[in-house]
Amino acid sequence: MSEQVNEQSLNDSFWYADWSFPIFVALLSAGIFAGTHMYYVYHIGAFNDVAIVAMLEAGIQGAGYGAAAAFGASFLFARILEGSLVGILDIGGSLQTGLGIGVPALLLGAGITAPVESFTLSLITGGLLGVLIGYAIIGIRKFTVGKSNSTFGADIMMGAGNASGRFLGPLIVISAASASIPIGIGSIAGAAIFYAWKKPVAGGAILGAMLFGAFFPVSLE
Repeated sequence: MSEQVNEQSLNDSFWYADWSFPIFVALLSAGIFAGTHMYYVYHIGAFNDVAIVAMLEAGIQGAGYGAAAAFGASFLFARILEGSLVGILDIGGSLQTGLGIGVPALLLGAGITAPVESFTLSLITGGLLGVLIGYAIIGIRKFTVGKSNSTFGADIMMGAGNASGRFLGPLIVISAASASIPIGIGSIAGAAIFYAWKKPVAGGAILGAMLFGAFFPVSLE
């Protein structure tokens, strides 16, 4: 009985409660949308792969925002459904690509530039959209997974993600080393420390590269 009470209190806590999920999504979304604002105004700061940002850049250069809008919006819609049914929100596809590229492209294509041009409005817009996305996922989940005991493939998705994540560390180290020798050394050191702590190697490689990159920046000239 005590175990059930403890489990119920854990589920009702801030970190596990349904009502806190939209807050986390809103914070992430605000930052990502503001990153797109930084790229639109200063041409640096977007939270996406180069190939995806290139779609937005093509629109900025006058080629139209259709490709970026269609690609990003489709990712956003698909990942909202996936997150609701599977239980894992793909931040890269839903927020970085969908909200960070697709939504700004839709706005710019419609001639609405203020949310992308203004830093303050970009934070507000991203946060509000994040709240809507968070509640949409929670709502869909309650009407699907919440009505049954099935996980709808959650175990498979989590296993696939963990298995593929093991190979990201070496790839990040190689990418860091190709940027510069000091950044590569930092990435290797971070990966080694996280490996010793039995933590995800990819996280250590990224943090190590960022730390050494701050002290030994790469010249863009």
